[in-house]
Amino acid sequence: MKHTYKIEGMTCNNCKASVEKYLSELDNITNVTVNLEQGEAELIMSKHIDTETLQKALPEKYNLSKKKEKNVFASSSISSKSLEEEKSKLQQLKPLLLIIFYIATASVLLHYKNWSWSEFMLDFMGLFYIVFSFFKMLDLKGFPDSFRMYDPLAKRIPIYGWIYPFIETALGLMFLMRFEVNIALIITLVVLGITTIGVTKTLLDKKSIRCACLGTALKLPMTEATFIENAIMIVMAILMLLNKF
Repeated sequence: MKHTYKIEGMTCNNCKASVEKYLSELDNITNVTVNLEQGEAELIMSKHIDTETLQKALPEKYNLSKKKEKNVFASSSISSKSLEEEKSKLQQLKPLLLIIFYIATASVLLHYKNWSWSEFMLDFMGLFYIVFSFFKMLDLKGFPDSFRMYDPLAKRIPIYGWIYPFIETALGLMFLMRFEVNIALIITLVVLGITTIGVTKTLLDKKSIRCACLGTALKLPMTEATFIENAIMIVMAILMLLNKF
């Protein structure tokens, strides 16, 4: 019997090897094939094993679920499941949305007495980079593996994933201190432009991988919100550059 399962929590080839190892050790499992990019595991069993038993065989960081097959005759059932999935997605994105809300609120409060759109955007971008780099630095070893799953430059140049949190910290300080702002804006366009290309490709390919925007401390799915988050920063950088030239 062949069964396909979704596996969440895999970020690198070590994760892939680990999942294959633990599942292969179960009785009645004759073959395990893991697809890291698709986030799936194909199991061949001599006797059916329930999902709960498979989940218990894996470390806590991995979440295993039966891959749902499409059924064109069950439109109402699909509709309700889609609503549940959307609700679950929003729940997972809650930390990201809250952080962006607090950053925006803090930036507004800094200038509400003497309002300036340009000053607001500079502080928003500075706080954005500082906060997001903080979460990435909580796990400097794990972040590069997650990041290169979708960032094109990190895939080709592994060291880029290691220094990326420090680039964000430097950019955040440059914006907050108003130091060489033009250079910081250009670097922002380049850095986030590259990442956005990778995010867009991941979304179009409908791959199920984890977003590394908040490091590995929080398990965030790669969704449209990640694209919007990068797009906001890119638009701000473009507006600031147009305003200066």
